[in-house]
Amino acid sequence: MARTVKNTKSPEERRAEAVALQATIAEQVEALRESETWARFLTFAQSFHRYSLGNLLLIFAQCPEASHVAGYRTWQKLNRQVRKGERGIRIFGGRDVRETVENEQTGEEEEQRRVRFFPVSVFDMGQTDLIDEEAGDPADIARQLTGDDPAGIFDAVADYLTGKGWTVEREQIAGGANGYTTTDGTQRVVIDADLSPAQAAKTALHEAAHVILHAEEDHAEYVEHRGIKETEAESVAYIVAGILGLDTSAYSVGYVAGWSNCDTDTVKATAANVLRAAHILADAITITDSPVSVAA
Repeated sequence: MARTVKNTKSPEERRAEAVALQATIAEQVEALRESETWARFLTFAQSFHRYSLGNLLLIFAQCPEASHVAGYRTWQKLNRQVRKGERGIRIFGGRDVRETVENEQTGEEEEQRRVRFFPVSVFDMGQTDLIDEEAGDPADIARQLTGDDPAGIFDAVADYLTGKGWTVEREQIAGGANGYTTTDGTQRVVIDADLSPAQAAKTALHEAAHVILHAEEDHAEYVEHRGIKETEAESVAYIVAGILGLDTSAYSVGYVAGWSNCDTDTVKATAANVLRAAHILADAITITDSPVSVAA
């Protein structure tokens, strides 16, 4: 029998609370925009090269949990050192080259420019460590949750996903990712084994949202629009966890801000998808535990 979370709220009450929670995360993201923490993160985020769709597909084929990817020297400039022995993610780099060729029509020599592509190695942030810890980590805008999962959210989500044909596994994930959902047809959800019970519960909700919203999409669609997809998944986790009494704002607000570029219009634009998935997930893992009245 699938495990569920007992809750005294009716389905109608859960729906009303979901709408309210979706609005609050947009408000909190807006507030974060004015903070020094966001300014530091924005400087950090602007340091990264925008990769082509082809390179993004290569990155996630080799490292599905990748978050921020850069070259060895770029990481050093960002106060991070690639750990010894880490294996690079192979993509294609491009460089403009000039060459002199003969114009077939005029017979004159002309200089032409073209792009020469060659394989290069990049590394995910999870493959690096801070060089100067006292300088702080500008990427740290989402604080890991601590504490327990008294409602049993993780177990309920695991049973829900298992019932849908997915496997849920706890294993150590190299780097900074808390979890990931495979897109290669294996239907695996992996949650980092070292997470606190509260963080594991939130991450399970996040990955379940990916299963509901994005599992049937073309992988290239997810990669190309990853910011929106991650905003949607984390918003669902925040809403469902909130309905079940787990406040994930310390983590979720920063996470959503990072992936949405702190754009509240993006957060609001995802509302329809987010609320649809939140309702599906909350209804699936919750059982209404109404108080029983006993006649005197």
